[in-house]
Amino acid sequence: MIEWTVTETGSDSALFFLEQNIPAAPRSYLRQLLRAGKVLRNGLPLSEEGVLRPGDQVTLAESARLRELLAATPPARLDLLYETRELLIVNKPAGLAIHRSKGHEDDNLQARVEALMKSRKAAFTTAPAHRLDLETSGPVLFAKGRQAASRLGQLFMAGQTGKHYLALVTGEMTGSGLLSTPVSAKGKIKEAATGFRSLASDRGMSLLELELHSGRTHQIRQQLAAAGHPIAGDRRYGGVIPAELARMFLHCCRLTLPDPFGGPPIAVDSPLPDDLAVFLRHRHPSLAQALCTKKRQILPTSPQ
Repeated sequence: MIEWTVTETGSDSALFFLEQNIPAAPRSYLRQLLRAGKVLRNGLPLSEEGVLRPGDQVTLAESARLRELLAATPPARLDLLYETRELLIVNKPAGLAIHRSKGHEDDNLQARVEALMKSRKAAFTTAPAHRLDLETSGPVLFAKGRQAASRLGQLFMAGQTGKHYLALVTGEMTGSGLLSTPVSAKGKIKEAATGFRSLASDRGMSLLELELHSGRTHQIRQQLAAAGHPIAGDRRYGGVIPAELARMFLHCCRLTLPDPFGGPPIAVDSPLPDDLAVFLRHRHPSLAQALCTKKRQILPTSPQ
Protein backbone atom coordinates (compact mmCIF):
# COMPACT_ATOMS: atom_id res chain seq x y z
CA MET A 1 0.00 0.00 0.00
CA ILE A 2 1.00 3.58 -0.66
CA GLU A 3 0.24 5.80 2.33
CA TRP A 4 0.38 9.51 3.13
CA THR A 5 -0.56 11.54 6.20
CA VAL A 6 -2.24 14.88 5.51
CA THR A 7 -0.33 17.71 7.20
CA GLU A 8 -1.25 21.27 8.12
CA THR A 9 0.05 22.37 4.72
CA GLY A 10 -1.92 19.75 2.81
CA SER A 11 -4.83 20.59 0.53
CA ASP A 12 -8.44 20.01 1.52
CA SER A 13 -9.16 18.79 -2.03
CA ALA A 14 -8.71 15.05 -2.66
CA LEU A 15 -7.76 15.55 -6.31
CA PHE A 16 -5.40 18.42 -5.47
CA PHE A 17 -3.74 16.31 -2.77
CA LEU A 18 -3.12 13.44 -5.19
CA GLU A 19 -1.72 15.81 -7.82
CA GLN A 20 0.74 17.16 -5.25
CA ASN A 21 1.90 13.68 -4.26
CA ILE A 22 1.88 12.02 -7.71
CA PRO A 23 2.89 14.98 -9.92
CA ALA A 24 3.59 12.83 -12.99
CA ALA A 25 0.03 11.38 -13.03
CA PRO A 26 -2.52 12.74 -15.52
CA ARG A 27 -5.51 14.33 -13.83
CA SER A 28 -7.90 11.98 -15.68
CA TYR A 29 -6.09 8.96 -14.20
CA LEU A 30 -6.35 10.33 -10.65
CA ARG A 31 -10.05 11.05 -11.13
CA GLN A 32 -10.52 7.48 -12.32
CA LEU A 33 -8.90 6.16 -9.13
CA LEU A 34 -11.18 8.32 -6.97
CA ARG A 35 -14.35 7.36 -8.84
CA ALA A 36 -13.44 3.67 -8.61
CA GLY A 37 -13.13 3.96 -4.82
CA LYS A 38 -9.45 2.99 -4.86
CA VAL A 39 -8.31 5.95 -2.77
CA LEU A 40 -9.06 5.50 0.94
CA ARG A 41 -9.24 8.10 3.70
CA ASN A 42 -8.90 6.54 7.13
CA GLY A 43 -9.89 3.20 5.61
CA LEU A 44 -12.99 4.42 3.72
CA PRO A 45 -13.32 5.29 0.01
CA LEU A 46 -12.60 8.94 -0.74
CA SER A 47 -14.56 10.78 -3.43
CA GLU A 48 -13.20 13.59 -5.60
CA GLU A 49 -15.34 16.02 -3.57
CA GLY A 50 -14.09 14.59 -0.27
CA VAL A 51 -12.51 16.99 2.21
CA LEU A 52 -9.14 16.12 3.73
CA ARG A 53 -8.11 17.32 7.17
CA PRO A 54 -4.72 17.36 8.90
CA GLY A 55 -4.02 13.92 10.37
CA ASP A 56 -6.07 11.99 7.80
CA GLN A 57 -4.43 8.83 6.46
CA VAL A 58 -4.72 8.49 2.69
CA THR A 59 -3.95 5.04 1.25
CA LEU A 60 -3.84 3.63 -2.25
CA ALA A 61 -3.20 0.08 -3.44
CA GLU A 62 0.04 -0.30 -5.38
CA SER A 63 0.03 -1.18 -9.06
CA ALA A 64 2.57 -1.28 -11.86
CA ARG A 65 1.14 1.96 -13.29
CA LEU A 66 1.35 3.76 -9.93
CA ARG A 67 4.92 2.58 -9.33
CA GLU A 68 5.83 3.90 -12.78
CA LEU A 69 4.24 7.30 -12.09
CA LEU A 70 5.82 7.61 -8.64
CA ALA A 71 9.24 6.76 -10.07
CA ALA A 72 8.89 9.15 -13.02
CA THR A 73 10.88 12.36 -12.91
CA PRO A 74 8.27 15.00 -12.06
CA PRO A 75 8.21 18.43 -13.66
CA ALA A 76 10.25 21.13 -11.93
CA ARG A 77 8.67 21.78 -8.57
CA LEU A 78 5.53 23.89 -8.47
CA ASP A 79 3.87 25.12 -5.31
CA LEU A 80 0.20 24.87 -6.26
CA LEU A 81 -2.03 27.17 -4.21
CA TYR A 82 -5.41 26.86 -5.92
CA GLU A 83 -6.86 25.14 -8.98
CA THR A 84 -10.14 24.79 -10.86
CA ARG A 85 -10.95 23.47 -14.31
CA GLU A 86 -10.31 26.91 -15.83
CA LEU A 87 -7.47 28.41 -13.76
CA LEU A 88 -4.43 27.65 -11.67
CA ILE A 89 -2.63 29.73 -9.02
CA VAL A 90 1.00 28.88 -8.26
CA ASN A 91 3.50 30.36 -5.81
CA LYS A 92 6.42 32.02 -7.66
CA PRO A 93 9.76 31.93 -5.84
CA ALA A 94 12.10 34.90 -6.04
CA GLY A 95 14.61 34.64 -8.88
CA LEU A 96 12.32 32.65 -11.18
CA ALA A 97 11.08 34.59 -14.21
CA ILE A 98 7.44 34.24 -15.23
CA HIS A 99 8.06 34.25 -18.99
CA ARG A 100 10.83 33.02 -21.24
CA SER A 101 13.46 35.76 -21.48
CA LYS A 102 17.21 36.15 -21.87
CA GLY A 103 18.87 33.96 -19.29
CA HIS A 104 15.57 32.25 -18.45
CA GLU A 105 14.86 30.39 -21.69
CA ASP A 106 14.72 26.89 -20.20
CA ASP A 107 13.48 27.36 -16.63
CA ASN A 108 10.71 29.84 -15.93
CA LEU A 109 7.32 29.69 -14.28
CA GLN A 110 5.39 29.34 -17.53
CA ALA A 111 7.60 26.47 -18.66
CA ARG A 112 7.07 24.69 -15.34
CA VAL A 113 3.30 25.05 -15.60
CA GLU A 114 3.39 23.83 -19.21
CA ALA A 115 5.44 20.80 -18.14
CA LEU A 116 2.90 19.99 -15.44
CA MET A 117 0.01 20.22 -17.90
CA LYS A 118 1.90 18.07 -20.40
CA SER A 119 2.46 15.41 -17.74
CA ARG A 120 -1.31 15.40 -17.19
CA LYS A 121 -1.89 15.18 -20.97
CA ALA A 122 -3.97 18.35 -20.81
CA ALA A 123 -5.47 19.43 -24.16
CA PHE A 124 -5.10 23.19 -23.66
CA THR A 125 -2.43 25.87 -23.44
CA THR A 126 -1.72 27.88 -20.30
CA ALA A 127 -0.81 31.53 -19.91
CA PRO A 128 -0.10 33.83 -16.94
CA ALA A 129 -2.81 36.47 -16.40
CA HIS A 130 -0.43 38.96 -14.71
CA ARG A 131 3.21 39.26 -13.73
CA LEU A 132 5.57 39.70 -10.79
CA ASP A 133 9.10 41.08 -10.99
CA LEU A 134 11.97 38.58 -11.09
CA GLU A 135 12.93 39.17 -7.44
CA THR A 136 9.34 39.36 -6.17
CA SER A 137 7.73 36.21 -4.80
CA GLY A 138 4.06 35.31 -4.46
CA PRO A 139 0.97 33.90 -6.18
CA VAL A 140 0.62 34.05 -9.96
CA LEU A 141 -2.64 33.29 -11.75
CA PHE A 142 -2.59 31.12 -14.91
CA ALA A 143 -5.44 30.63 -17.37
CA LYS A 144 -6.21 27.23 -18.83
CA GLY A 145 -7.13 27.78 -22.46
CA ARG A 146 -7.97 30.83 -24.55
CA GLN A 147 -11.44 31.46 -23.14
CA ALA A 148 -10.10 31.49 -19.58
CA ALA A 149 -7.24 33.80 -20.63
CA SER A 150 -9.74 36.24 -22.13
CA ARG A 151 -12.02 36.30 -19.09
CA LEU A 152 -9.20 36.64 -16.58
CA GLY A 153 -7.67 39.40 -18.67
CA GLN A 154 -10.98 41.25 -18.54
CA LEU A 155 -11.01 41.00 -14.73
CA PHE A 156 -7.59 42.63 -14.48
CA MET A 157 -8.51 45.32 -17.00
CA ALA A 158 -11.67 46.12 -15.00
CA GLY A 159 -9.75 46.33 -11.71
CA GLN A 160 -11.70 43.45 -10.15
CA THR A 161 -8.65 41.68 -8.79
CA GLY A 162 -6.78 42.47 -5.58
CA LYS A 163 -3.03 42.12 -4.94
CA HIS A 164 -1.55 42.72 -1.49
CA TYR A 165 2.18 42.89 -0.77
CA LEU A 166 4.58 42.97 2.17
CA ALA A 167 7.63 45.23 1.89
CA LEU A 168 10.48 46.26 4.20
CA VAL A 169 11.45 49.87 3.50
CA THR A 170 14.01 52.43 4.64
CA GLY A 171 12.91 54.96 7.27
CA GLU A 172 9.97 55.24 9.64
CA MET A 173 6.72 55.17 7.67
CA THR A 174 3.67 55.30 9.92
CA GLY A 175 -0.10 55.16 9.58
CA SER A 176 -1.90 54.35 6.36
CA GLY A 177 -2.75 56.17 3.18
CA LEU A 178 -2.51 56.23 -0.58
CA LEU A 179 0.57 56.75 -2.75
CA SER A 180 -0.69 58.45 -5.90
CA THR A 181 2.49 59.68 -7.59
CA PRO A 182 2.99 59.10 -11.35
CA VAL A 183 5.49 56.45 -12.44
CA SER A 184 7.49 55.68 -15.55
CA ALA A 185 5.98 52.74 -17.44
CA LYS A 186 7.07 51.59 -20.90
CA GLY A 187 8.67 54.91 -21.69
CA LYS A 188 5.66 56.99 -20.62
CA ILE A 189 4.68 58.74 -17.40
CA LYS A 190 1.45 57.22 -16.08
CA GLU A 191 -0.74 57.75 -13.02
CA ALA A 192 -0.52 55.04 -10.36
CA ALA A 193 -2.08 54.39 -6.96
CA THR A 194 -0.96 52.11 -4.13
CA GLY A 195 -2.60 51.82 -0.72
CA PHE A 196 -0.28 51.33 2.24
CA ARG A 197 -0.49 50.48 5.92
CA SER A 198 2.49 50.49 8.25
CA LEU A 199 2.65 47.38 10.45
CA ALA A 200 5.60 48.52 12.58
CA SER A 201 8.95 50.34 12.51
CA ASP A 202 12.29 49.33 14.03
CA ARG A 203 15.80 50.83 13.86
CA GLY A 204 15.21 52.93 10.78
CA MET A 205 13.16 50.35 8.85
CA SER A 206 9.40 49.90 8.41
CA LEU A 207 7.32 46.86 7.48
CA LEU A 208 4.44 47.77 5.18
CA GLU A 209 1.38 46.07 3.78
CA LEU A 210 0.48 47.44 0.36
CA GLU A 211 -2.40 47.07 -2.07
CA LEU A 212 -2.20 47.81 -5.78
CA HIS A 213 -4.94 49.98 -7.25
CA SER A 214 -3.25 50.14 -10.66
CA GLY A 215 -0.82 47.80 -12.38
CA ARG A 216 2.18 49.75 -13.66
CA THR A 217 5.62 48.18 -14.10
CA HIS A 218 7.71 48.55 -10.92
CA GLN A 219 4.88 50.67 -9.47
CA ILE A 220 5.45 49.86 -5.80
CA ARG A 221 9.21 50.17 -6.12
CA GLN A 222 9.07 53.53 -7.88
CA GLN A 223 6.45 55.07 -5.60
CA LEU A 224 8.16 54.03 -2.37
CA ALA A 225 11.51 55.32 -3.63
CA ALA A 226 9.89 58.63 -4.63
CA ALA A 227 8.40 58.89 -1.12
CA GLY A 228 11.88 58.49 0.38
CA HIS A 229 11.30 54.91 1.52
CA PRO A 230 12.94 52.57 -1.02
CA ILE A 231 12.55 48.83 -0.52
CA ALA A 232 15.38 47.01 1.25
CA GLY A 233 17.50 45.12 -1.26
CA ASP A 234 16.21 47.10 -4.26
CA ARG A 235 19.43 48.14 -5.98
CA ARG A 236 17.66 49.73 -8.95
CA TYR A 237 15.71 52.24 -6.87
CA GLY A 238 18.21 52.98 -4.12
CA GLY A 239 17.24 50.59 -1.36
CA VAL A 240 19.67 49.73 1.43
CA ILE A 241 21.45 46.41 0.85
CA PRO A 242 21.83 44.49 4.15
CA ALA A 243 24.54 41.83 3.95
CA GLU A 244 22.14 39.16 5.21
CA LEU A 245 19.44 39.95 2.64
CA ALA A 246 20.00 38.08 -0.62
CA ARG A 247 17.21 39.78 -2.60
CA MET A 248 14.65 42.56 -2.59
CA PHE A 249 12.23 42.43 0.36
CA LEU A 250 8.97 42.47 -1.62
CA HIS A 251 6.44 39.64 -1.48
CA CYS A 252 2.91 39.38 -2.87
CA CYS A 253 1.06 37.89 0.10
CA ARG A 254 -2.55 37.82 -1.11
CA LEU A 255 -4.41 37.51 -4.43
CA THR A 256 -8.20 37.92 -4.66
CA LEU A 257 -10.63 37.80 -7.57
CA PRO A 258 -14.15 36.72 -8.46
CA ASP A 259 -14.33 33.42 -10.31
CA PRO A 260 -15.51 34.42 -13.82
CA PHE A 261 -16.84 30.90 -14.34
CA GLY A 262 -19.39 30.98 -11.53
CA GLY A 263 -17.38 29.54 -8.66
CA PRO A 264 -17.02 31.16 -5.22
CA PRO A 265 -14.82 34.26 -4.83
CA ILE A 266 -11.14 33.33 -4.76
CA ALA A 267 -8.78 34.51 -2.01
CA VAL A 268 -5.31 32.95 -1.90
CA ASP A 269 -2.75 33.80 0.79
CA SER A 270 0.99 33.22 0.46
CA PRO A 271 3.02 33.36 3.71
CA LEU A 272 6.28 35.29 3.82
CA PRO A 273 8.95 33.00 2.27
CA ASP A 274 11.57 31.46 4.52
CA ASP A 275 14.44 33.65 3.32
CA LEU A 276 12.60 36.88 4.16
CA ALA A 277 11.08 35.50 7.36
CA VAL A 278 14.48 34.37 8.68
CA PHE A 279 16.05 37.74 7.83
CA LEU A 280 13.23 39.58 9.62
CA ARG A 281 13.46 37.39 12.76
CA HIS A 282 17.24 37.80 13.02
CA ARG A 283 17.63 41.45 12.01
CA HIS A 284 14.30 42.98 13.09
CA PRO A 285 12.57 40.64 15.58
CA SER A 286 10.03 43.28 16.62
CA LEU A 287 8.86 43.57 13.00
CA ALA A 288 8.58 39.79 12.76
CA GLN A 289 6.47 39.80 15.91
CA ALA A 290 4.25 42.58 14.54
CA LEU A 291 3.65 40.54 11.40
CA CYS A 292 2.60 37.54 13.48
CA THR A 293 0.29 39.36 15.87
CA LYS A 294 -1.25 42.31 14.06
CA LYS A 295 -4.60 41.56 12.44
CA ARG A 296 -5.28 42.45 8.83
CA GLN A 297 -7.13 45.75 8.40
CA ILE A 298 -8.89 47.17 5.36
CA LEU A 299 -6.59 49.31 3.24
CA PRO A 300 -7.75 52.55 1.63
CA THR A 301 -10.41 51.94 -1.00
CA SER A 302 -9.46 52.06 -4.64
CA PRO A 303 -9.81 55.53 -6.16
CA GLN A 304 -12.78 55.95 -8.45
